Amino acid sequence: MSGFTLSTTCALPFEQSVTLAREALAEAGFGVLTEIDLKATLAAKLGEDIAPEVILGACNPRFAYAATQAEPSVAALLRCNVVVRSLGADATLIEVFDPAAMARLAGDGSASLAPIVEEVRGLLTGVLGRITEGSRRRQEDG
Repeated sequence: MSGFTLSTTCALPFEQSVTLAREALAEAGFGVLTEIDLKATLAAKLGEDIAPEVILGACNPRFAYAATQAEPSVAALLRCNVVVRSLGADATLIEVFDPAAMARLAGDGSASLAPIVEEVRGLLTGVLGRITEGSRRRQEDG
């Protein structure tokens, strides 16, 4: 885990992991506002071939509103990016931008964001836990 993401690894193919990530985000009240297919974009723009990878731009409107009321400039950091990256046929990494890193970037405004950051970080940690559990169940049902 890096200093700015939270992550989990699924023992599932990429497409199933993307579906699982979307489901877990929705259960936690996050909608996916954007989706960037990094593999397709890099292939089209640079002719480069990478493993399947998407960036889901997730947002929980209640927390986005609270954060921008506490520190308006934090809007520049909003969406909670969720990266789903294939590690092979049956392994996928899911990473989310750690809200605590967002607070560090906010600098002086971070004190007003602290309770929001703590709650969103808990939600995103729960999302990763649901993905891990969903992956385990799908393997067992398999």
